[in-house]
Amino acid sequence: MPLPTDPKTVETSNGIVNVLHEIFGPHPGFRPVHAKGILLSGHFKPTAVASSLSKAPHFNNPTTPVIARFSSSTGIPQLPDTDPNGNPRGFALRFQLAETPRHVHTDIVSHSTPFFPVRTGQEFLDFFTAVRDNKVPDFLSTHPKAVVFVQAPKPFPASLDREAYFSVNAFKLIDKDGKETYIRYRFVPEKGVQHLGEEDVKSKPANYLYDEVAHAVPIVFKLMAQIAGPGDVTDDSTVHWPDEREIVQLGTVTLDKVADNNPEEQRKIIFDPVPRVEGVEPSDDPLIDVRAGVYLISGRERRAAHPAPA
Repeated sequence: MPLPTDPKTVETSNGIVNVLHEIFGPHPGFRPVHAKGILLSGHFKPTAVASSLSKAPHFNNPTTPVIARFSSSTGIPQLPDTDPNGNPRGFALRFQLAETPRHVHTDIVSHSTPFFPVRTGQEFLDFFTAVRDNKVPDFLSTHPKAVVFVQAPKPFPASLDREAYFSVNAFKLIDKDGKETYIRYRFVPEKGVQHLGEEDVKSKPANYLYDEVAHAVPIVFKLMAQIAGPGDVTDDSTVHWPDEREIVQLGTVTLDKVADNNPEEQRKIIFDPVPRVEGVEPSDDPLIDVRAGVYLISGRERRAAHPAPA
């Protein structure tokens, strides 16, 4: 996983990481956002629809081993699950395509709100800077789409496997004949989405989401794709595609085990928003490369912190 090739993108990614540390404080060995999390392992089984849309190996092989991480927003590792700042929740999935002669993987990174507050990395840096400086109202006064995001409902899930997760960024699937299809991924829980009301949350223990994960396995999600229509923007993750756009199932994710040595494995793994696999390519959404830079820069910092925090 290399850094982005554009120096300005790397500079912006560095700036975001530094400002996040200033907001949440230094927590060596943890992510600057989505610090609290848990890793699981399992497998992915594709549908025939997936293989018709993409020549990528995980959409054509019978099954592919996967690693998944659920997480909570903020850079506070001990954030109570009942704190509203933990919403939206995150879900990252790694398809393990090969272990020898070298490790090959491709990832999907998602969260439980289907859009972002801003379009570009610089705007994200400006937004986080406003959070640090207690000037969020000033930022929102000039960024109406960010107002929509801030005001959007972000309810508490009943459990991490009763929430839907969205890739937000658009990606391009390419089939064996070169046909391209723009999509946005989403993970839909087999058990259905279930949210809690405010009074229900008050009665929950501080770690109700993560303490329950080990008892919830096997956890099953359907990997879905919303297909872009003519004229749908693919480079702006603040914009929703129309609800009537076709949604197809690409496969089923089954998570059947909480990963051993979880803190250490979480410290080491660096998810990658850029697909880097034949058959799936990023769209021209400028946030994809910035996010990749943030993940790699913060991941290198995290790996340098040793041993892993308990």
